[in-house]
This record gives sequence, C-alpha cells and structure tokens, in this order.
Amino acid sequence: MGEPMGLNLIKAGHSLTVWNRSAAKTEKLVAAGATRADTIADCVKGAEFVLTMLSDGAATGGIIADPDVQAALGKGCIWLDMSSIKPEEAKAQSAQLADIGVDHLDAPVSGGTKGAEAASLAIMVGGQSAVFDQAKPVFEAMGRPVHVGPSGTGQLSKLANQTIVAVTIGAVAEAMLLAEQGGADPAAVRAALNGGFADSVILQQHGTRMSEGNFVPGGLSKFQLKDLDNVLGEAGNLGLTLPVTQHIRDRFAYFCAEMNGGDLDHSGLFLELKNQNNLAD
Repeated sequence: MGEPMGLNLIKAGHSLTVWNRSAAKTEKLVAAGATRADTIADCVKGAEFVLTMLSDGAATGGIIADPDVQAALGKGCIWLDMSSIKPEEAKAQSAQLADIGVDHLDAPVSGGTKGAEAASLAIMVGGQSAVFDQAKPVFEAMGRPVHVGPSGTGQLSKLANQTIVAVTIGAVAEAMLLAEQGGADPAAVRAALNGGFADSVILQQHGTRMSEGNFVPGGLSKFQLKDLDNVLGEAGNLGLTLPVTQHIRDRFAYFCAEMNGGDLDHSGLFLELKNQNNLAD
C-alpha cells in the first residue's frame, strides 16, 4: 500500500523522504524522485507531515515512542497515521505526540492496492478539524478524505468498513459457490447482478477472484482477522454483541490457523467455505 501511495504523493508534487525496514521496498519510490533515509529519525527530521502505513498499532506506537524519532520531530509537524489500528491506540498516540507539540490524525484507508494505485482510496480521518484542513491536500493526492470526528473515529470508521467488507466477502463466497455448484456461469451471474441491489465492488472484484481461484493478496487474510478482532474488542468496550461479525471472524481464524491462509487474499474465505462443503481442491 505504501509504495503506490508514495508514488502518488510524488506525482502530486510533494517532496518525499522514505524509510522501510527492507530498503529494497523503497527502490521504486527512489527511482521516482524520493529520498531514502537510513534511519526513521532521519526520515522524519524537518518533515511538515509524517505518514505511517504499518501493520498494527504496536508497530506505529513503537516508532512514536522512539526517543530519536521524538527528538527529530519539529513542533508543528502533523503525523498522519494511515495504518489500521485500534481506536484507543490512535487516541493514545495522539496524546503522546501532543505532549511534544506534534499534531496527529488517524486516517486509515479502504480500497486496497488498486485504490492506492489509482489514488482513489477512501480515507477516514479522525482528529481536530483544523488539522484536517491543513492535511487535506496531502490526503487528496492519495484519495478521497472525509473528516469523521475526533481522535480515534477514523479508526472506528475503518472498523465499520472492515465489518462490512468481511461479512460481504462471506456472502459473496456463498453466492458464487451456489451458482457454481448449481451449474450457472458465475461470471454471467455477476454480470446479471451488475447494477442491482446485490451489486458491489466485492461481488465484482472478489467474486472474480473466487471463480478464477486467484488469491494472490491485495488484502491479507491475517490482517482481515486482526481487524475483526479489533472490531469485536471495540464492540465489547461499548457493550455490544455483533453475532454475524463474530461468525465471520471465527471462519477467518480457522482459514488462517488451520488452512495456512493468512498470507492469501481475504477473498480466500471462499476456500474455507469449499472446505466446509468438502469441495476443497
């Protein structure tokens, strides 16, 4: 995700300095005009905006807590965390950065690798509205930003998004298997449903993946599971029960742990459904 997002920032005319644990992953960005930093502290030094796109809250929090990083950050810098983490982690990180004079927005995204490449990501932003206004041109280089409320609500919106995505993947998997086993052409079924109430990006994109057996990852199943665990944790904090989400979460857990599907695309839940029906390849 970070690579195409960075390329779009460069295309929009922003000056970009990049760092990654694996330096080779920054090669395309450097070739496009980015500067590669040797350390995280060098990367953030003098930056007007710092963008993080990492696996979870612990990864982002570890960077924010690094004394060298904190010393390198200039007052008035704005930290844009575009990772998918827990709402309470976003709030804690915002407060930690505020103590050293750095503003923070939690700004997770939806749209996958294709959305990142097309600069069409849905960007859900939590934090102060005045800070959002300053960061909006940066976000707009990568997609469509919407300010959804105070700190943490960007992550809350992403959890809502991931709930819808996961449950819809489960429904599309069942529909595609039903069509396939009943003798219909799944591609023709998707075409017939195009534009109707049942239509969605997930039906068209992930339904195609399921029919073709293409589970090369755009969105990793293990990250989908992480997000669903975060959804259920937040629901618990609010005293809510989400039975459909729990069911889909348990299926992703089985797919990741028992079928070694964690590094496959989350549309691979189709394989778990086939396994349930003794139709595994």
